[in-house]
Amino acid sequence: MQGELTRALSLIEGRDVVVHGSGRTDAGVHAEGQVASVVLERPISAYKLRAAINGNVEKDLRVAQVDEVDDEFHARYSAKAKTYRYRIVNGPVISPFRVRYAHHDARPLDLAQMRQCSELFLGEHDWTAFSAAQSDTEDRVRSITELTVSKCNDALGHEPVIEIRATGNGFLRYMVRTIAGTLMAVGRGELSDADVRQAINGGIRPREAVTAPAHGLTLLSVSY
Repeated sequence: MQGELTRALSLIEGRDVVVHGSGRTDAGVHAEGQVASVVLERPISAYKLRAAINGNVEKDLRVAQVDEVDDEFHARYSAKAKTYRYRIVNGPVISPFRVRYAHHDARPLDLAQMRQCSELFLGEHDWTAFSAAQSDTEDRVRSITELTVSKCNDALGHEPVIEIRATGNGFLRYMVRTIAGTLMAVGRGELSDADVRQAINGGIRPREAVTAPAHGLTLLSVSY
C-alpha cells in the first residue's frame, strides 16, 4: 500500500515524496482505516488530491479522506491507539465471498473460554512471547486497553463468525495474529488460562499458540 501511494503522490507532485504510514502491516493483512502523512509543495485542495490519488492507484487501494494537518503531525509517531479485528468463520463451510478476509476453522471453538482467557491480555505487558522472534524494536512492552471476543451469524455463508477485536497503544509484528491463534487454541481446549498466563509472564510461547494466518486480520482504525 505504501509503495503504491508513494508512486501516485510522486506522480502528482512531480517529484519524489516520502509517505509515512501509521505502521507496517504483514503481507496479506488488510486495512480499512490506515492513515498516512506526506508533505507536498504543490498547492492542491484536499478534494482534488483525493480524486487524483484514487485515479492513479490500483483498484485494491482507495483513499477515503484527505485532510490538511499541522507540520508536527506524523502518521506513525502521533498515533495514540490502534484497533485490529481478526475474523474467524467457525463452521464446516466458508463462503467464497469471505475466504479472502477471514480465517476458516471448522473445529468447535468454546466462545466462553476464549472470552475468559481474553481478559489475561489486558493491561501493559512485555509481549516477547506473542511477537516475531526477529523484531526491529528492542522495547516489546505495549498496553492493550480492550480485547473482545464476539460471535455473530454470517449473512453471506450462513456460518458462525467469531471476531476478536484488540485496541492498544501499539502492536508488535505478528502480535495480534499470535493472540488470535492463542485464543483459538484455548477455544479448542489445547491451552488453558494458566498456560497463557505463564506465556505472558515468562516470555515463552507454547507451541500450540501458533500465529494465525494473515488474511483474517484487518486494521480497523488509528486514533490520534
